[in-house]
Amino acid sequence: MWQKGNQDNRPNDDINEVIRAKESHLEETEAKVLLYRFLRDNLTFSANLIMGIDLFPFQHMAIKAMMKSDYFLGIWSRGLSKSWTTGIFAALYAIFHQGKNIGILSKTFRQSKMIFRKIEDIAKKPEAGFLQQCIDHTSRSNDEWIMSIGQSKIIALPLGDGEKLRGFRFHVMIIDELLLMPEKILNEVIMPFLSTVEDPAARQKMYDAESKMIEADLMKEEDRTTWDSNKLIGLSSASYKFEHLFKLYSEYEDLILHPEKSKDYEKDLNVHRVIMHFSYDVAPSQLYDQKLINQSKATMSAAQFDREFGSRFTDDSSGYFKISTMAKCTIQDGQAPSVEIVGDPKSEYILAIDPSWSESEGSDDFAMQVIRLDKERKKGILIHSYAMSGTNLKKHIAYFLYILEHFNIVKIVMDYNGGLQFLSAVNESAVFKEKKIKVNAIEDIDFDNPTEYEKDLRKLKSKYNKNNYTICFLRKPSSAWIRIANESLQGAFDHKRMLFAGMAMDDEYYQQIKTKPDISNIIFLREDELHETSNDSRVIDFLEVQKDNVELTKTECALIEVSTSPQGNQTFDLPLQLKKTSGPNKARKDSYTALVLANWVMDIYFDMENFKEDSQATFVPELI
Repeated sequence: MWQKGNQDNRPNDDINEVIRAKESHLEETEAKVLLYRFLRDNLTFSANLIMGIDLFPFQHMAIKAMMKSDYFLGIWSRGLSKSWTTGIFAALYAIFHQGKNIGILSKTFRQSKMIFRKIEDIAKKPEAGFLQQCIDHTSRSNDEWIMSIGQSKIIALPLGDGEKLRGFRFHVMIIDELLLMPEKILNEVIMPFLSTVEDPAARQKMYDAESKMIEADLMKEEDRTTWDSNKLIGLSSASYKFEHLFKLYSEYEDLILHPEKSKDYEKDLNVHRVIMHFSYDVAPSQLYDQKLINQSKATMSAAQFDREFGSRFTDDSSGYFKISTMAKCTIQDGQAPSVEIVGDPKSEYILAIDPSWSESEGSDDFAMQVIRLDKERKKGILIHSYAMSGTNLKKHIAYFLYILEHFNIVKIVMDYNGGLQFLSAVNESAVFKEKKIKVNAIEDIDFDNPTEYEKDLRKLKSKYNKNNYTICFLRKPSSAWIRIANESLQGAFDHKRMLFAGMAMDDEYYQQIKTKPDISNIIFLREDELHETSNDSRVIDFLEVQKDNVELTKTECALIEVSTSPQGNQTFDLPLQLKKTSGPNKARKDSYTALVLANWVMDIYFDMENFKEDSQATFVPELI
């Protein structure tokens, strides 16, 4: 469905009719100008001529709308070529609007660089000879990629580096995955770009000169020079209705249909907005693999599929853990504490592990969660997360060692099913023997009997020894414990005792990046997305992926459903249709399981720290 809205239509000369009206010989200068205008307005032809690619009609419409509008919001289905289409726009805009700086931001620097690479990949094709000639130079540093096209530049930057963003002057800002763009960056950094104009002094001189010509009847008011506006191009899949993306979508829609509602209506008269809302079922059949659709329907919840592929904004999650409640437990991006790749030596951390022994990509994740403790308020913050499948045991052990060396771990908890073997493999590994580290399990304490809780605390405190790594607890998942532990985590969310760290930005970002940990021996991505070999570049990716993994944990928690067996036992698991899925992209719950373990042992650790031995003598004499 197409809604025109009530915005003022921008004049659009039909250049094709202008050219058809030319009957005589054209001078070279006029011919060049007309060719430029023809290529600028006939984008499908231009893309084929310059890049050797054919656009689908919906891609032509999208690129045309990006060219014409000031604010473009694309809510597109996953797999609908968002990055590819936006890369084509960026290259064409740089060619046709010389002297412009086009910024590319996304949830991670990897994603920003992906759009950059799309342009490079297109330029490498033999059919893209003209595009190759347009690209003068490309440069790649650890935290900045630049492509020069004549006097224009396309610049990809990491999101967390707020100071670098503020230092640039962008005429076009492209934001991929707008849903995950922090509101702080959007409101404090991005929007100010759009409120300033290029060379205001020159514009004023032109305005004054044209005013004199109008007074002398040498030109008309409607013939005044029009200047290119700054642009914001936002693309995303749909979100929950309580998230800021839906609020932004609603504001766009309201201003398109009712522009008079603008806070500054007179100033906003010339502002043009476009929303393009594309579901998977409107895409050309050649673009989608039906197997992908069928697999996604099988591996996602109905609400998740509606958001990711149907481009529908949905209400709250229906699982045991509400996504809206977890959102309230999430620290705002840019505020401390943020995600961490190196811990604060003065802080204490808990490590929870749900092991997986399979090396198949379709196996469960090997999940680790690092919780930063707020001992004063008895809270925990998930600041570091690991979730990998299809990786061998050696790599899991290397990551485990990295955490022990870079975080002040005071307590470890593992799922007994697999944890016992993993702990044995760790202590027998060459890297741990070389470091002379042996992690010891605390045995014969289960905390299953509430009436013996203090007795178990006393035993735990007597056995606990951080100096020789006697800090590991292996938890057997009995039915009673599973219910208690899940109820405890739900209560922790309700009362904000378990929090989720936000994205590292500005000072927090610099503080983490400057630590420059050696991560050459660890794997932290499901796929090989690391094209750069330098450690500094990998560190940026390592920090950014932590926020992804924190969000993955919330997603897994939101999928959990509770059911009761005929015997009265409660189970907390994925929905039945998701449990049946297989393959590398199947639904998983391992990060959730590790978080349940972390929350459970966190309460025990706080109680152990505050536990004081009864001063009364334990020996009571009896008369025999």
